[in-house]
Amino acid sequence: MAKRTVSPLLLLLYGACVTATPQVCRMLSHPVLPLLSDERDIHIGAVFSIHTTPVLKIHPFTFKPEPTKCISLNLREFKFAQTLIFAIEEINNSTQLLPGVTLGYKIYDACGSVSQTVLSSMALMNGYEETLHDKSCSKPPFVHAIVGESSSSPTIGMASLVGPFSIPVISHFATCACLSDRKRFPTFFRTIPSDYYQSKALAQLVKHFGWTWIGTVRSRNDYGNNGIAAFEKIAEQEGICIEYSEAIFRTDSQEQLQKTLEVIKKATARVVVAFLSLSDFVSLLKLMTQENITGLQWVGSESWITSRVIADKKEFRFLTGAMGFAVANTKIDGLRDFLVNVHPDEEPKNELLKEFWETVFQCSFRNTGSVTRVCTGSEHLTELQNEYTDVLELRIANKVYTAVYAIAHALHNLINDIKSATNISKSDVPTPQKVLEYIQYVSFTVKTGEKIFFDARGDPVAKYDLVNWQPVEDGSLQFKLVGVYDSSLPSQKLLQVDQENMVWAENTRQVPVSVCSESCPPGTRKAVQKGRPVCCYDCIKCADGEISNETDSSDCIPCDLEYWSNDNRNRCVLKVTEFLSYTEIMGIVLSICSFIGALLTSIVSVVFYLHKETPIVRANNSELSFLLLFSLTLCFLCSLTFIGRPTEWSCMLRHTAFGITFVLCISCVLGKTVVVLMAFKATLPGSNVMKWFGPPQQRLSVFPLTLIQVIICLLWLTMSPPFPHKNMNYYREKIILECHVGSDVGFWAVLGYIGLLSILCFVLAFLARKLPDNFNEAKFITFSMLIFCAVWITFIPAYISSPGKYTVAMEIFAILASGFGLLFCIFAPKCYIILLKPERNTKKNIMEKP
Repeated sequence: MAKRTVSPLLLLLYGACVTATPQVCRMLSHPVLPLLSDERDIHIGAVFSIHTTPVLKIHPFTFKPEPTKCISLNLREFKFAQTLIFAIEEINNSTQLLPGVTLGYKIYDACGSVSQTVLSSMALMNGYEETLHDKSCSKPPFVHAIVGESSSSPTIGMASLVGPFSIPVISHFATCACLSDRKRFPTFFRTIPSDYYQSKALAQLVKHFGWTWIGTVRSRNDYGNNGIAAFEKIAEQEGICIEYSEAIFRTDSQEQLQKTLEVIKKATARVVVAFLSLSDFVSLLKLMTQENITGLQWVGSESWITSRVIADKKEFRFLTGAMGFAVANTKIDGLRDFLVNVHPDEEPKNELLKEFWETVFQCSFRNTGSVTRVCTGSEHLTELQNEYTDVLELRIANKVYTAVYAIAHALHNLINDIKSATNISKSDVPTPQKVLEYIQYVSFTVKTGEKIFFDARGDPVAKYDLVNWQPVEDGSLQFKLVGVYDSSLPSQKLLQVDQENMVWAENTRQVPVSVCSESCPPGTRKAVQKGRPVCCYDCIKCADGEISNETDSSDCIPCDLEYWSNDNRNRCVLKVTEFLSYTEIMGIVLSICSFIGALLTSIVSVVFYLHKETPIVRANNSELSFLLLFSLTLCFLCSLTFIGRPTEWSCMLRHTAFGITFVLCISCVLGKTVVVLMAFKATLPGSNVMKWFGPPQQRLSVFPLTLIQVIICLLWLTMSPPFPHKNMNYYREKIILECHVGSDVGFWAVLGYIGLLSILCFVLAFLARKLPDNFNEAKFITFSMLIFCAVWITFIPAYISSPGKYTVAMEIFAILASGFGLLFCIFAPKCYIILLKPERNTKKNIMEKP
């Protein structure tokens, strides 16, 4: 057998050694005895808070202290104890599990106290003999495993105490995540999931219903502190804000509880997460009943969410709609028959059974005259409907049941391995250390169909039922299954909720709203209010070109380059593509002006053709006049190429056609100007200059000047031609579809050459404006070139600064303005004489000196 060392706590319990026999120690205090026990081959220990309150006394240390007395029988914990006995008897009667070996039990009362739990744990390790001998230190622990306790704080004390002695502890209801630390609690296991998973499930539940502004109330112990700390950490990651976090304990004064209630009443959060033990919550509920606090949506932890003690009381009807996670419910065949067959006559000396009988039947076995009813023993538990006899809610009792079976299966596997071994030594008998080794790897299925095994931290798979408190006709509340949480499923399927069958606070079917700020609709973003939690925010409309297509967006998303936000800022739409179109008013007006210009030029051409033999037409160089009219017609028509959607061909055509036709036009005007100058030069004696400026020479002079522009355009088109371009820089909200000039050098070379010819023509015409003649054409050319140059000089800054389609419009306007200037200044006076003053259209009149 494994040798053990007597702990210091044990020495305190047993006192000093008797001097007469140094090998013997006698207990100075009263022994701690189990409330329920049965001697068999192998013993299982258990600690339950069968009573809720210890009667504390101040010890004067002048006499031997009496054992701590516990009061207020807890029917739920007594039911746990009876479930453990039921499971052990079921195993003892089984031929499949532990055949030939019987299990016994030692059940202690923790009385809801950490110190009593530690004291009970010591008794389970060391027994309760009045004297200790030398052999006592070499005996194995009194039990091979311990089941319990129901609360986390006492269980932490128990697991810390028995852990160094390698005694396995399996809890059915201690859910603190801290107990999963294998370094601190290497021998701890549990059949109920850790609070970490419950906290995670509660955070996802709160998020599922859109509650971002909540309050929390917790028990001021390991269960509440650790549970709510895990919840708040996960909730923060999910974007949930905690308006307040209050802690209470069942021993708090009325004033302390009242302060907590004041916080709850003044808060704006309509959802309260209560991570409370049952006894702590009852203390708070009693005060809430007096204060008439209603309308809150309660979200509870598993410690109270399936408590019939609360649900059956009509004064707690304000908890209607409460919801929370509970371990999965099940049915244990034969348990109810076992529970209702408990009777004090089974163990007449057992005071606990008598107390239980007196509690449930409100009677007394002692006829003191102060009670109205005396227990006869003929009462029937089958006639009662209370928390003890109720087998519809066996969520936690089932965990006691599976804990016993986990120990039994570990013992079964251990004994079978020992029996199959060839060499059996003394050390091969079942010990707590070996039971611990086998519990770590136990895996079995109980008759309820539940698969039982433990992970590396001693935890089972986390599975919860989502229960909803719904009212029934008798005024009580029933637990309605409305969802499940299974940690073994993928993340998107962890939580499944049947929202249609849920009831909410104040018995409504409408999901309550609990937010600090109303949701920001699509098209807006959240802007956190300074100094407040992130859940408190203002809704700011997205800027131009940005959208948010989800509710409560933290940021606005910029649209792609070719897209722009719509008016509601919730969708990106294609940007409006802007170009000078034939269908818009400005395009129509410019097109009409172009056609009018071409039409007027054609009319002038017809007039000149019909009167080509008249002196005024002949005197003004008819060949160049017709060529000029032809080039003006092309100038007016080339403006049409600037209207419409730009394409590769239209972009190349518009700039080259414009450049060539205008050079042709200016070349004709320049030729006419030179002819005028040379004509007056020829009148000088001995001058024969006109032989070089006859009609053939005049026509040929236009060709080289135009050819230079043609060469420039060809080089431009070859090296870097104009092309259609989407300009997204000028306007953010729309795209300007324009013709990019390609090579800036080519573009300005074309304009520069036109400007050079225009200036040259203007200078020559200006010099010839005062030459003596009755009809000096140089004066009209001067006016026309003055207009031409003025138009194109003002065009350059206007072209550079005009946005979008207005750039094109300015270019068309410059073409039309300069074309009309040339047409009217040069040809209008001649048409006036031809059509309206034919008497002046004579050679004599033209040759007369002015």
